[in-house]
Amino acid sequence: MLSITSQYLARYRRLTGDRSDTVLPVTGAQRRFLLVRSMDPSGRPDLVPMFFAFPYGTVDPERLRAAASRLAARHTALRSRPAVVRGTPVLRVADPDVDLARPALLPGESAADALRRALDSWDGQGSPLRLFLVHDEEHEEEILAVALDHAVCDGRSLARIVDELGAAYSEEAIGSPVAPGETDAELTAYRDAVLSQLAAEEKAETPEAAAYWAGRLRALRAHAPARGPARVPEGARPSGAAQARLPAHDGAGVSFPALLDACRSAARELYGPGRTVPLGYPWGGRPPGAEPVIGCFLNTLVFPADTGQAEGPGSGTDQEALADAWWDDLDRADVPFDAVVTAARAAGSAWTGGLDGLLTVDDDSRRPPLVLAGVEGREVHVDGRPVRGPFAVSVTQGAEIRLRMVWDRAVLDDESAHRAFDALTHALRPSDRTVQ
Repeated sequence: MLSITSQYLARYRRLTGDRSDTVLPVTGAQRRFLLVRSMDPSGRPDLVPMFFAFPYGTVDPERLRAAASRLAARHTALRSRPAVVRGTPVLRVADPDVDLARPALLPGESAADALRRALDSWDGQGSPLRLFLVHDEEHEEEILAVALDHAVCDGRSLARIVDELGAAYSEEAIGSPVAPGETDAELTAYRDAVLSQLAAEEKAETPEAAAYWAGRLRALRAHAPARGPARVPEGARPSGAAQARLPAHDGAGVSFPALLDACRSAARELYGPGRTVPLGYPWGGRPPGAEPVIGCFLNTLVFPADTGQAEGPGSGTDQEALADAWWDDLDRADVPFDAVVTAARAAGSAWTGGLDGLLTVDDDSRRPPLVLAGVEGREVHVDGRPVRGPFAVSVTQGAEIRLRMVWDRAVLDDESAHRAFDALTHALRPSDRTVQ
């Protein structure tokens, strides 16, 4: 029987033939985003917004819009529209037309409110890269949102996008078009990189890998309650957030297995002991020899979090055993998410692919500020936006550990989420925290 990746490639080639410069294939990670969107009644895409505060009057809107359009012209993913054609997820290559919207504040609104409203109205048919600029009168600042459709951009691409957007803003020839040869060469590199990734995924989908994931995830089932909008307190935003700054561990970052173990502590508070909870995290990289194109290449791996029977970190599965199992998982990291779900289901798991939690980890040195004409923007957060999944943890490591957790209030109540965040921070060393 053909693997899921082989079946996808066969369908794609029936749509386009051997080669197309207008309809491109997607990786397994992108396929997951597009299929999740297609099953969402609202058709809401996953968005990756970054927010930067500048002194009022710093940003030249037309120059910024032109810079973003030049950036999109240089990168195929940033000017392609995600789509599902006859059940086949693809990217449709389009012209680099990046919009810059300037939402006006409604009576009683803050700048953050206006940005939330603008992002909530995202039309899935438009450009995957968009800009929103709002005047924050209270602080005499402008808040710039650089927002991307997650189906065209992984976390590793964000630093490069920020860096290149600032560089394009500073170019003297801002009004001149990008040379067609430069655009064509990048499109070829992008298509080749995606096909290389798909070849790696196709090779990874072996019976042995399917058996491994079937055994690893057989006990999985989703434990989060079904979404119930009535649970959201009247007047509350759809999601809650908490954050903390923790001291670095002797100048080094926390190991990934230790972060997974901390997330187990949070899951125990949310879903109870004696559970095997599906937690997702992005992992992977481009195949050897592939060009470093901007796009979505990080696969979503599944960690079966054993919440144990006792309280506190380190209970349940031994941390050393957890780390060993995680390393074994990474040996099969190229197996795409939908193939992993299929293997688990074939083994009798009741899990349908939903994730009860997400973990993302970043290095502070890989998050440069956005600099426009020599002025450095201050990265800020706009919380309260809809989130995909019950809860998500993000960790930024550097001179200190910056820890954030957001949760869907239609699934989890604030009191339980705060207890889970306390367990999370305790597992990574107690610290003062701020909760929003």
